[in-house]
Amino acid sequence: MRWLKSTLVAAASWSVASAQLPEQEDPDFAPTPIEYAVDTLSRAPGCNIADFWRLARQLSPGTEIRYPNTTEFDAATERWSNVGGGVPYVDISVAPETEQDVMKLVRIANNCNVPFLAYNGRHGAITTLGQMNWGISIDLKKLSGVSISGNGQTATVLGGTNSKVLIDHLWAAGKQAVTGTCECVSYMGPALGGGHGWLQGHHGLIADQFVSAKIVTADGQLRTINSNSDLWWALKGAGHNFGIVTSVTIKIFPIVHTNWAITTLMYTGDKVEALYQAANDYLLQNGTQPVDIINWSYWMNIPPIDPTGPVVEFYIIQEGVTAVDTAYTAPFIALGPISVTNNTGTYKDVSSWVGISLDGPPCQKTGAANPRFPLYLPEYNPSAMAEVYEAFKEGTNSSSPFANSLFMFEGYSMQGVKAVDTASTAYAFREDNLLTAPLVQYTPGNAALDAQAQAFGNQLRNILHAGSGRSQKHIYLNYAYGDETKEEMYGHESWRSAKLLQLKDKYDSRRRFNFYGPAA
Repeated sequence: MRWLKSTLVAAASWSVASAQLPEQEDPDFAPTPIEYAVDTLSRAPGCNIADFWRLARQLSPGTEIRYPNTTEFDAATERWSNVGGGVPYVDISVAPETEQDVMKLVRIANNCNVPFLAYNGRHGAITTLGQMNWGISIDLKKLSGVSISGNGQTATVLGGTNSKVLIDHLWAAGKQAVTGTCECVSYMGPALGGGHGWLQGHHGLIADQFVSAKIVTADGQLRTINSNSDLWWALKGAGHNFGIVTSVTIKIFPIVHTNWAITTLMYTGDKVEALYQAANDYLLQNGTQPVDIINWSYWMNIPPIDPTGPVVEFYIIQEGVTAVDTAYTAPFIALGPISVTNNTGTYKDVSSWVGISLDGPPCQKTGAANPRFPLYLPEYNPSAMAEVYEAFKEGTNSSSPFANSLFMFEGYSMQGVKAVDTASTAYAFREDNLLTAPLVQYTPGNAALDAQAQAFGNQLRNILHAGSGRSQKHIYLNYAYGDETKEEMYGHESWRSAKLLQLKDKYDSRRRFNFYGPAA
């Protein structure tokens, strides 16, 4: 329904405080441009005009509304990944000032039968978002803030808070929490899909830290929920499907170790098979990777270093030391890397060490398409790693539109994740030890190029899947491409599908929250 876009008149960002909303519907009323836009939205089929204006007048003065053909709208809707057909289209972007405004916006949208999509940093890349082809975006950026409880054991985080804002606030108070690894994403975005983090070996996933939450559900109700609610299970792993979290109270912990260290080793592709066998033997250790060790690696093209194929940048990160223990690094140095670099710092340096700090290239919105094709694995299959390296090398050669692509391998400590009962959350894949994901980066062009990228990403994923010996794929929702099955994202047990369907029918029978990896 793109009819709405043609009615919008270009103007600057607008706030509720500057508007003169009519007391009642008046056929002779001559609205300002933004009022005309909002009024047009209110005339969507099935809209209750009286309820629309009643609710619109109640929005807080600081609520901002932006609409197409303005720089404010462009900035508020720009996305990190831009796969053709996989990007949400909205007609109006609204930044509510309070959680009550979020509730009212959902009611306005419901009364007018208008789709809506809430977001924070706009890094979600799943192509099901493209099913949002008109309506309202609810930008949660104004709901940002952190407050630590009097006893220092919990913190309340507003729904639009950025991960780095939370990290810095807690660190200044001598505290830590499990957050996402990438500094530019929000706290809640990863959390709703489970959420991996540097500290998960100690404390579990991001979602495992929830103590209570305030959530606006599809009926426009603001609910406070905790472990006594049946919705609690769904929030931890399928949360995108059930509401807009306006705040969450989480567990926080005293900082135990201020020192962290990293060894970065770079290899040519001929070392891949031996390298990942060593990762199995000396780091992963049959799923018992030491709690103070994290192992990531990237494959990427750096022609000045190796013009013949992608290099492997391999990270060994250790907590509580000023230099990574040689017991972990020696087997990898023995393989003959191109280079070895050591760094030391604090927990706050880890993201920058692996290139995902706020100012790092992966955090920038450049207009590129950045689809990922994730797969969980129990361990590395070294021969499959060698095979997928050759496929990645061929598909990202210098003449390929995908030459700037990246292959990511994330190996976290898992003790804290596995300590939580798998049945207690919608996140289903606690027994897996590795997260892999090719990120196929390219400049958007046409549908044929998008299809080529999808085929390439799935080719790489399928090689690793075949090497796992599993019949079923386990997929990390937060990295999903969008062509995965519900079972692959939310778990293959039939009871999981039945429970998600039952909760979806109870809390969102109209499927208002159905754009991010629909669960039922």
